[in-house]
Amino acid sequence: MNIVFLGPPGAGKGTYAKELVKMLGIPHISTGDMFREAVASGSELGKKVEEILKKGELVPDDLTISIVKERLAKEDCEKGFILDGFPRTVDQAKALDEILKMLNKKLEYAIYFEVSEDVVVQRITNRRVCKNCGKIYNLITLPPKVDGKCDVCGGELYQREDDKEEVVKRRYRVYMENTYPVIEYYQKQNKLFTVDGSSGVDSVIKEVLNIIRG
Repeated sequence: MNIVFLGPPGAGKGTYAKELVKMLGIPHISTGDMFREAVASGSELGKKVEEILKKGELVPDDLTISIVKERLAKEDCEKGFILDGFPRTVDQAKALDEILKMLNKKLEYAIYFEVSEDVVVQRITNRRVCKNCGKIYNLITLPPKVDGKCDVCGGELYQREDDKEEVVKRRYRVYMENTYPVIEYYQKQNKLFTVDGSSGVDSVIKEVLNIIRG
């Protein structure tokens, strides 16, 4: 069962993936995880990625594609995977098709979590992170017991720079401009399924399970 999750920042892809991997027994693979694994492996590919990330630059397509290929060839992907954060462009989607062809696999579902800009802004701008232990809160859906303090360690909660409203709106628009063609690409292949990402987590999980269980 090979699945791609699509959707703007704040659509909840990571949250849904974490719940679904427990039920489906397949790994959740995000680009961030792949980059960290590549760096930790100490491979030539990992060293190149490390240099790029240290400079704060974006990892170019050719390297990202090589890392995806390396990751999807691993044993834990035999029964399938949930890929999150890749592909972001039509070129990457075509490259993924080629990778899967070489691995004798095929993509079965591209699930697009549709969420309005207003919902994304509300979700992300209400996110707070503990400066000490990194635990994440949401002032609406998962507030701390004491305002501004972490429940776990008592650390101070803060708002990350990229969680501020103007940044969130910019990221949403960039996503819709750059990645929406990927949604159309999978639509033409009859692999696209759209889910209302503004519903509650349980409702979204149920809908995704209905899709993949036919």
